[in-house]
Amino acid sequence: MSIKTVAILALTTALSFGGSLSLGGSVVSDNQKVLTSRNMGYVKQMLVSEGDFVKKGQLLYVIDSTENNSAEQMNRNQLENIQLNLARHERLYKKGMVSRYDVENLRLAAKNQKEMLRISTTQDNYLRVKAPNDGIVIAKKINQGELASPGMPALILTDLSRLRIQVEISESNLRQIKLGQSVVVNIPSAKLKTTGTISSIIPASNPMTHKFTIKVKFDKGQALIYPGMYAKVNITI
Repeated sequence: MSIKTVAILALTTALSFGGSLSLGGSVVSDNQKVLTSRNMGYVKQMLVSEGDFVKKGQLLYVIDSTENNSAEQMNRNQLENIQLNLARHERLYKKGMVSRYDVENLRLAAKNQKEMLRISTTQDNYLRVKAPNDGIVIAKKINQGELASPGMPALILTDLSRLRIQVEISESNLRQIKLGQSVVVNIPSAKLKTTGTISSIIPASNPMTHKFTIKVKFDKGQALIYPGMYAKVNITI
């Protein structure tokens, strides 16, 4: 029997009995949010620091409301002036001294100004930025006294209840796995060994490594697991 034949038989035997694939990756959160401000203004209060655990609805930071208060007062004053002018025109209209067209225009102006006042009033809600969910602050990009701008990252909040393990798998092994497949998870630093399932297979390979990303959902129990921890995933193939 030739060496080539022996090698083919050995490979066939190994495949028939199956094997296991060991992959290294890291813990990530499937619900990480970058919090920004909808209004421009200086940070009046920054109430959290990196590493703080926060609850849903907890106040995180406050934007100075001086400019918004000025806009609100200006809209309120303009509405009062329009309403006074409207009342005067309605009295004059009854006496036939002004046209219906003028009265209707003032009524429309009053309606539009009420909407402007409503918008400026509701802006106060956006000056107090609150946590959208429970989580941990993993990054703080702005401090008290600094200028916050719309779209500029202020805080990064990670949800620890939605942890996953992210690993890369070669394209040659991709066909050997499937969604919902059970795997063994090992996080050495937390001394955690548990089971998990493949929850995502992202169908886009890294052009440099020709590897695909998969995510694994796992049961962490009472272990303290944080994003960034090294993890191993063993998959039976």
